Amino acid sequence: MTGRGRPRKAKSPDTKCATCKTTPEELKPVSLPKSPGKSFAEEKQKRTTKEEKPKVQKKAVQFEEKPCVQSTCKDKTTKPFTEKTNKQQSTPTEITKAPVQGTKACANRAETTEQSAEKITKTPKDTTKDSLKPTKAKTCGGKAKSAEEYSEEVTKVQPEAPKDTTTASIKTTKAKTCARKVKSPGKITETTTEMLPETPKDTTKVCVPQERCEDKVNSILNKTLENLKIKRDERSDAAEVINTIVKTISMHLRRNTQCFKEVEELRTGSYYENLKISNPDEFDIMLAIPVDRVNVNPFGDDGAYYSVELKRGKSPWQKFQVTGTLSASKMLEEFRDEVKKCVKQFPEWKVTTKKKGCPAVTLITTVQSITISLDVVLSIMVKSSWPPFTNEGIKIDGWLGTKVKKEYKRMPYYLVPKYEGRGNVEHDGVLAKDTWRVSFSHVEKAILKNHGSEKTCCEKAGARCCRRECLKLLKHLLNLLKEKDSSFDKFCSYHAKTTLLHACCSRTKDSDWRGSNLSHCFQLLLNDFIAHLEAGVLNNFFIPTQNLLSAPNQLKCKSLARRIREECENGFPIFK
Repeated sequence: MTGRGRPRKAKSPDTKCATCKTTPEELKPVSLPKSPGKSFAEEKQKRTTKEEKPKVQKKAVQFEEKPCVQSTCKDKTTKPFTEKTNKQQSTPTEITKAPVQGTKACANRAETTEQSAEKITKTPKDTTKDSLKPTKAKTCGGKAKSAEEYSEEVTKVQPEAPKDTTTASIKTTKAKTCARKVKSPGKITETTTEMLPETPKDTTKVCVPQERCEDKVNSILNKTLENLKIKRDERSDAAEVINTIVKTISMHLRRNTQCFKEVEELRTGSYYENLKISNPDEFDIMLAIPVDRVNVNPFGDDGAYYSVELKRGKSPWQKFQVTGTLSASKMLEEFRDEVKKCVKQFPEWKVTTKKKGCPAVTLITTVQSITISLDVVLSIMVKSSWPPFTNEGIKIDGWLGTKVKKEYKRMPYYLVPKYEGRGNVEHDGVLAKDTWRVSFSHVEKAILKNHGSEKTCCEKAGARCCRRECLKLLKHLLNLLKEKDSSFDKFCSYHAKTTLLHACCSRTKDSDWRGSNLSHCFQLLLNDFIAHLEAGVLNNFFIPTQNLLSAPNQLKCKSLARRIREECENGFPIFK
């Protein structure tokens, strides 16, 4: 109050009255009022009692106050203050405290805002603990620059806070108005949130290539499939040679033997399943002998191997019996001798050395510089219900339907002279070399040739799927890895085929195997195969109790899984 009793208005921090003089000691911070209902006198009393303590600023809050209409002082810009403050920034970590406070009634000349700001911008503080509390400001008699504009200029010299500021509360006070309304706190908050740092997005490493590489992977896979196609003339030449030798062997067995005179040809394997890749160099022909009066008993616990007993009555096979059991090794030995006799009239064909536990007689020849091998497999066709171990197998109900499953299970099954391990191992008086392994190769062929949940799948009038293409790629990948590392020799194409059959039962719809989604479907199949390898378990599709990965070492299984994963992550460089 002046001597005349006439009140004067307090000036804004960024204006200067010609008749007002204020000492630096009188510049003190004003705390926020606790509630908007308190009187101005109470707030003034609090300001005079509190110690001077600069407020810590975390984020610049923009607000605006309304100056009085009556004006006797001229405006003063804060641009010199900003320039001077910028010079005081010595390191990026220093944070200048912006004075946001009002002044007392001016009786003497006020100190310039540049000098007052210089005194309170010395020590940097942590800006992540306290919230900014702007105070109520009163205006001088002259028109003051708005606090919002003042705060914007102070903000320019504030370095970005290194820590997250989302938990800091921002409190604003209700400014005393003269003629206009103060800027709403909602707008202040919106302006502040624009300054918050963005939260880094989470990135996850995946086994499969990213979507942006999908087209590139598709191109590689389609090009690989194109290279794996068998040329028509090569297929024709190979088929002619194979058909000639197989027909000759069948005629020889029917005419010159008593035990094998009823043989029937059963063409199985990848060539006849339309799954052959690269070259027509491997063929499998099963020569089956139908039997009626036999007892089939399981050998071992996995349900894959069986001993066969002949029932009473005359049979040309009685000479192959050993302790009442039909010896697979003796029967295969005579079959092999008869095939050798037949092949002698074809000098271009040679019989390879017998392999341990192999149920086939392997012949090789060369056609158009391509070496072709033919496996002639002896088998017994059993016309009775399938073994009990198959009850939980062939789960194609949701894929091909229960009717199709019943049709398959009404078919006969086959036994081939094959064993694993040592042939002299005995179980219930039967040697392992005299046992037979069950085979469902004819059912596998039927499933793979009619593989769609819709009957028109892969037909001219229907949509194409990529089931067979995925299997071809997996077989090719496995062959290439075996060429680079001979320790993977225990793994074969039958592991890949079994993986596909299981995958088709889990992804049953044709839409899950669209031809346009080749890359995605193939990588899903690889994930299935990797999971089997890492677990060391791949159940036989027809006999779930048999683990097809029991023979390979577990370390080799995990090593193969690791190599396949590397190829998958790197975009299959082995195919390039």
